[in-house]
Amino acid sequence: MSKVIVLASGKGGTGKSTVSVGLAVALVKLNKKVLLVDCDSGMRGVDLMLGVEKELVYDVSDAVCGGCDKTAAIYVTSNIYGLYMMPAPGSPDDEVAPEIMGQLIREIKDDYDYVLIDSPAGTGTGFDAAAAAADRALIVINPEPTSVRGCLNIHRKLVEKGTEDVRLIINRFDRNRFEAMGIYEDLDRLIDASETQLIGIVPEDVKIAAIAQKGNTGKESVPSMGAFTNIARRIEGENVPLNCKILGKY
Repeated sequence: MSKVIVLASGKGGTGKSTVSVGLAVALVKLNKKVLLVDCDSGMRGVDLMLGVEKELVYDVSDAVCGGCDKTAAIYVTSNIYGLYMMPAPGSPDDEVAPEIMGQLIREIKDDYDYVLIDSPAGTGTGFDAAAAAADRALIVINPEPTSVRGCLNIHRKLVEKGTEDVRLIINRFDRNRFEAMGIYEDLDRLIDASETQLIGIVPEDVKIAAIAQKGNTGKESVPSMGAFTNIARRIEGENVPLNCKILGKY
């Protein structure tokens, strides 16, 4: 049975799209067929991260407005076999309404093991569209109060929509910086403040962002990519311990 997961964040700049792409790649490496849908109209970037930007002809708005067959707006990524992506419209004026996006996802989801939906930051209509057909949600934050506040807002909105399976991903975590800031006594305090159950921590690693921005996600790897593998395994139901003491075991 296909699983639809929306990745959301309360504020921009958390690295949510990088997390979306990294998680998609990790699930494919677990032999899952994955569709990654970009819902950030006017700000799309998943196509760049997966190296398919030059192939784009149609996007999700074309698929729902009759401009093309639905399958024509789904692209096979050359970086990794088994990963597919559907781009967001290039213009915010072409943003797809929530009810229409929900219908589209329900029509195509059974062709995949996972449909991951990269939501725009915040709680606007783009978020409503991204969350319309989601069974589960992952909220991506950075370890700082403004990001935690955004998480609380997003979590509340998701629960209002009936999405009860909501988990937290802490992205760009650097223990030395976290301790030097001294805002939270420890990670447990940060997680408690988010009021969201943790599913994984992705360490700060400029190489992850560099690989994504070069369109080489899936082609190149770095040790910290293992964080995405751990999250993917937890999503699959494996009992992968969360060890917040040792960075390499996130």
